[in-house]
Amino acid sequence: MDTARFVRHIASSTNEEAAAKAAAATTDTGGPTIFDKIIAKGIPSSIVYEDENVLAFRDINPQAPVHVLVIPKVRDGLTGLNKAEPRHTEILGQLLYAAKVVAEKEGVANGYRVVINNGAEGCQSVYHLHLHVLGGRQMKWPPG
Repeated sequence: MDTARFVRHIASSTNEEAAAKAAAATTDTGGPTIFDKIIAKGIPSSIVYEDENVLAFRDINPQAPVHVLVIPKVRDGLTGLNKAEPRHTEILGQLLYAAKVVAEKEGVANGYRVVINNGAEGCQSVYHLHLHVLGGRQMKWPPG
């Protein structure tokens, strides 16, 4: 095993875990997230797909050749999957459908992964529900 690569992986994992724990501490403030600012076009992004309810844009720290985030335009209390209620079933379905459309647009429809990180232990770093569409390379199992 390449020792330098292993050390970078551990450092990256530690930073990701620390960021997730810090984000979890502010989850219930109700203030705008970075995603709210992207939706409002206050922060530029590379948009891949958009409709009236969903926005999909390229991740600024891609973990695969294709790495697109799919988010609901209205948070409606859906800061994480653990906050989903029966009233959210329609938007949850729209997010999954948008992930499929993104995979097609990005040319990875034959093989891709959809990931939802939930909570600090799931390394969720933005408390605005979002799906990661990852593809363009062979995915491995187990993922984490």
